[in-house]
Amino acid sequence: MRTRGKNEPQRDDRVIGNETAEGSGRCLVIHPYLLTDRERLRSPAARLDEAAGLAQAISLDVVDRELAPLRQLTPATLMGEGKVAEIAARVKEDEIDLVVVDGALSPGQQRNLERKWKCKVIDRTGLILEIFGERARTREGVLQVDLAALNYQKSRLVRSWTHLERQRGGAGFLGGPGESQLELDRRIIADKIVKLERELADVKRTRSLHRRARERVPYPVVALVGYTNAGKSTLFNSLTGSEVFAKDLLFATLDPTMRLIRLPHGRKVILSDTVGFISELPTSLVAAFRATLEEVLSADVVLHVRDVAHEDTRAQDADVRKVLDELGIDEMDRGRRMIEVWNKIDLFDAERRATLEPELARSPDTVAVSAWTGEGQDRLLQAIEAKLAESAVPTEVVVPHEDGETLAWLFRNGEVLAKAEAEDGTHLSVLLADDVKRRLEARLAPPG
Repeated sequence: MRTRGKNEPQRDDRVIGNETAEGSGRCLVIHPYLLTDRERLRSPAARLDEAAGLAQAISLDVVDRELAPLRQLTPATLMGEGKVAEIAARVKEDEIDLVVVDGALSPGQQRNLERKWKCKVIDRTGLILEIFGERARTREGVLQVDLAALNYQKSRLVRSWTHLERQRGGAGFLGGPGESQLELDRRIIADKIVKLERELADVKRTRSLHRRARERVPYPVVALVGYTNAGKSTLFNSLTGSEVFAKDLLFATLDPTMRLIRLPHGRKVILSDTVGFISELPTSLVAAFRATLEEVLSADVVLHVRDVAHEDTRAQDADVRKVLDELGIDEMDRGRRMIEVWNKIDLFDAERRATLEPELARSPDTVAVSAWTGEGQDRLLQAIEAKLAESAVPTEVVVPHEDGETLAWLFRNGEVLAKAEAEDGTHLSVLLADDVKRRLEARLAPPG
């Protein structure tokens, strides 16, 4: 894993450990699925490929990958005895250091599989936490990761420590007579969680102050959301001329990044890049990163970036909408402020491109682009401008005769419907978007 920066908070140990996180561990990826599950949106093979991509995102050496179809779930090991024994033989033969099970394992199942396979085992949640731990850059991101990791590890202390059955006597803050090491370790983790939550609250207060400061120069916020690796950061870089980390990796972006851009008619907006969504993201992680997604909740326009060249684009679309629902952005809200951005059209052949226009015609608030080549991005900026204009409402304004500057500003930033002169000033009926209205109120407010 990367070296901690000088001003970065000390991390707790990650779920996997340094030897595999640095890429020296040989890894086997398994995707177990029930044969009776007929309602899955994506194929087991696609889920297996995604799980392997998650492992490769932190430089694990994926030696092999395997589907594990199950007739029923086995409480002790998730998979049946035959499949467990088969994987144990493969682990031994291929000298596997780590098995990634693409699903949710209980602490007991994880411990039992480690004993039978004689190697480290992690589930989907543990793997995603490992990726988050490597990607986080800001202080808030690091704190969010560590908090989620501690909550995850809290229920898995039995497997995480080898000395838990010892009893510790003693006095003072180390614990009373007979307190087990397990109880002590749980208390230590609980104390760490309380400390992290306190630090995180301080960071959130600072972010809130920054947000209020930004509202005093209230440019609209346009937030990018989408499935991980959909091309959000590449699009962000192309629109802003920035060099945000963008790579063909799952979860290449974790911390929110914001830049000011100008729309075709000169209006300025703040563009915000956010963490990618993923299927079956554990609720605990959604909660842990809710602060990271606050920009989406308060955004004036939400750009849902989709990799339409991906075979699972419809399933990914459903996953993103599910997370947005969990964040409180329902279908009606999405209709009001969301634009779908169909990305990676540069990967389409001529036949597929020919079908785009009728599809787009049937899909209002949809723009096809290539973040890589720049194709369609002018149309996207125009669509953002049009979406912001939809929120405009008629506003009655009286501008003093001597304030020609504000009068000219209103003509530039709104649509004047009616104008009349009176003794107390120029009376205007003007269409103003929410953010423009806030800026007008700031202009007309008395000093101090």
